[in-house]
Amino acid sequence: MLGKSEWFERRKYGGWGLRPATWQGWFYVLVILIPVLIVSSISGLSDYQRNIILGAWIALILVDSLDIMMHLRKDERSRMHEAISERNSAWFMVIVLTAGFAYRLIQGANSGELHIDPIIATALFGAVIIKGVSNYILERKN
Repeated sequence: MLGKSEWFERRKYGGWGLRPATWQGWFYVLVILIPVLIVSSISGLSDYQRNIILGAWIALILVDSLDIMMHLRKDERSRMHEAISERNSAWFMVIVLTAGFAYRLIQGANSGELHIDPIIATALFGAVIIKGVSNYILERKN
């Protein structure tokens, strides 16, 4: 699409996503920011129009970033390191979400107002479903 995978590398130590590896990657990031600054500074646009334009631009950049990430070159060792680090971060998130969910349930039960946070519940139960489906598919392939 717009960017090339040769310009970027995987972010290893600061979260998920891409990091510019060449001057072309840094230039790409600069070019992405220019329309945001221009649209944000135009005084004749309503908030609705500004949000539509910026939302469309962000969607385009998101699709382009995913395309770049899909085409990054990785050897077997870097794939394994990424898989292990993704697994470890996923376990941490599951533990924290489960603890938060349990805390909210206990807190609600003690106050007489049982409130289940739908976002946390969706994340936890969605993860269980995805894990089960993934295991089923992987076992059927072998």
